[in-house]
Amino acid sequence: MSEPSGTPWPSRVAPDSVGGWHWDLDELGDLPQARSELRARIQGRDAVEVSEQVVLSFDEMASNALRHGRAPVKACVREAPGHWLVEVQDHAATRAPAPAVGRDPALGGLGLYIIADMATEHGWWPDGETKSVWATIPRRR
Repeated sequence: MSEPSGTPWPSRVAPDSVGGWHWDLDELGDLPQARSELRARIQGRDAVEVSEQVVLSFDEMASNALRHGRAPVKACVREAPGHWLVEVQDHAATRAPAPAVGRDPALGGLGLYIIADMATEHGWWPDGETKSVWATIPRRR
C-alpha cells in the first residue's frame, strides 16, 4: 500500500445521522468487548466483508483515540442509507489524526490509510474541547 499524497484526513464535519450504537471507552482493554458487541449487532445487516470493514474502522479509530487522544473516548456506529457512519470522539481537540509517514509497515501506523481506502468519505473536526474522527463505509445490501 502506498501512502496517498496530501492529508488523508481532511477537516470536515460528518454527515448527519441519528441513533446508532454507542460505547464509552476508557482504555484499550475495553475494545474487545465493544468489537464483539458491534459485530453481533451488525451481523446480517450487510455483507460479511462490509461488516468486517465497519468493525475494523471502529477498532482502528477507537484505538487511535485511546492511544493518542485524551479520555474519555466515545465511539458510535450508525446505519444510514447507502453507508455506515463510524465516528469516534476524544478530548484532544487540537490534535488532528496523523497517519504514519515513512514508517516501516511492520511497525504499524497504517490504520488511517486503510480506513481512508475503504471509506467513501472521511474526516475530522474539533468541537470545543473534543474532536470527532469519522468515516463512511459503503453498504452493499
